[in-house]
Amino acid sequence: MELVSLKELCRLVNVSRRSIQCYEKAGLMMPTDKNKYGYLLYDRDAVSRAKMIKFLQETGFKLQEIKGLINAPRSVLKTTLIGKLDELEKEKVRLESLIMRVNEYIENIN
Repeated sequence: MELVSLKELCRLVNVSRRSIQCYEKAGLMMPTDKNKYGYLLYDRDAVSRAKMIKFLQETGFKLQEIKGLINAPRSVLKTTLIGKLDELEKEKVRLESLIMRVNEYIENIN
């Protein structure tokens, strides 16, 4: 893969330009280069990094937490993700219970 533009990076990662700018402002990633017109360019590692940042955000981590995780040893990342998985499983149980109660409530409305 050659270098990609900011627009292409956003398309590949499925995030907005603003998201990438936030990642950069938080110190999570930087453009790899600029072309002769001043457009920001990103390499394969930057694309992978942006995808990882997005994934961690989707699981509920804040950018400051991600900053501590993104370069952490794999063992730390694994342990942290196991903890997050436990939290998500508990939230899933809570939501399933809530959905059941809402359905019951709906059924009892005349």
